[in-house]
Amino acid sequence: MGPGAQVQAGTLNLTGPLTIEATAAAKDSFLAEMVRLMEAAEGGRARHRRIADRVSALYAPVVHLTAFVTFLGWMAATGDWHRAITIAIAVLIITCPCALGLAVPIVQVVAARRLFESGVMVKDGSAMERLAGIDTALFDKTGTLTLGLPRLINAPCIDPTMLAMAVEMAAHSRHPFSKAIRNAAFAGQAKLASVSEHPGFGIEAIAEGTTWRLGRRGWAEWKARTGGEGKQGYGATVLTKDGVIVATFDFEDELRADAKAAIEQLNGAGVSVEMLSGDTEAACGEVAEALGVERFVPALLPSGKVEQIEALTRTGHKVLMVGDGLNDTPALGAAHVSIAPATAADIGRNAADFVFLRKSLLAVPLALDISRKAGRLIRQNITIAIVYNGIAVPVAILGHVTPLIAAVAMSASSLLVIGNALRLQGFVSNASVQDARHDRRSDIGALAQS
Repeated sequence: MGPGAQVQAGTLNLTGPLTIEATAAAKDSFLAEMVRLMEAAEGGRARHRRIADRVSALYAPVVHLTAFVTFLGWMAATGDWHRAITIAIAVLIITCPCALGLAVPIVQVVAARRLFESGVMVKDGSAMERLAGIDTALFDKTGTLTLGLPRLINAPCIDPTMLAMAVEMAAHSRHPFSKAIRNAAFAGQAKLASVSEHPGFGIEAIAEGTTWRLGRRGWAEWKARTGGEGKQGYGATVLTKDGVIVATFDFEDELRADAKAAIEQLNGAGVSVEMLSGDTEAACGEVAEALGVERFVPALLPSGKVEQIEALTRTGHKVLMVGDGLNDTPALGAAHVSIAPATAADIGRNAADFVFLRKSLLAVPLALDISRKAGRLIRQNITIAIVYNGIAVPVAILGHVTPLIAAVAMSASSLLVIGNALRLQGFVSNASVQDARHDRRSDIGALAQS
């Protein structure tokens, strides 16, 4: 990208300062168009809401026709227009579609509030409906299963000159590994003629006619591995000089709180858990073993994660993607439903259906528990509304209900639907219990330190 290039709204700049001229209004921007497309797609997936809206739309003409036919029937049977019109009014009142209209949205509102109180933000009610149906959960490693704050652990084993060059190059990137390298040593005095970042791969720099690359091994090492024997043969991040490895960087990252417990709860809920990562097989294997993840796919590019999701989708699976990085954004969009931590890149949070605010991954099984409970309550509410009308309407048509009794019955049906939805407020899952315990442990630790 150079002078005069078009910059789309929502683009994340990683390479340096830019001077940008606005050429379109915000409502006409690419980002606004993407948001509109996402809203349209999400709205189309809300099956329960769509069914309720469709039935409610048919309700008015059917109810009015039923009341009119009731009036004509009682006029023909008794000739008493006062009684006929009273019974017709009772039919109109008792068949008010309030219960059916409230059946879905009241549960979604209560569930969204319940999740928000637990530190999970919901972007759309249809997301809960989609989450309730998932059978496979895919987790990114760095920044999701881990905190995304890696530290360089083999700095003493790296040639100081090479480390200084790596620090100089890492200063031009916001990648977590680049930040870890910058924190490990001071920059050297190398004069870099040009520096460019290749998202998903690494950083390339030219210094005194020499090409340096810092990043993914398969991309940085484009010549014979004359420097890649022994211990240097391990690690996903390397520094190369004219295509030959001159330094290898090993990182360590802290696991998210309760990550293992969250995965166990997902397995207990019948969800298969897998890990996707761009890191090496050895690094992924360590995390997978620590967390009890049986299947993982290492060394993936962003497109590779999307391919994994599409492969699962083609075989009939409904996939949940949990990721945080810029490179996870395509996967978040490709999944049936997606969750991102609040520490994720802006574009990642925008692409996700849920955002959790706490460090603990227990937010994921908690969101699943509440979504499934909300789905059951929605089905119960729809059943209540149908059964109510199935009993109340014939009774009203037969003339056994006055307008006053009809009004009371109609209000009672709406209150019954609302009361059933409010049961979700008292729902406590294993995830929320453990998350509360973790919060209390954190508070006790903070008090002890103070």
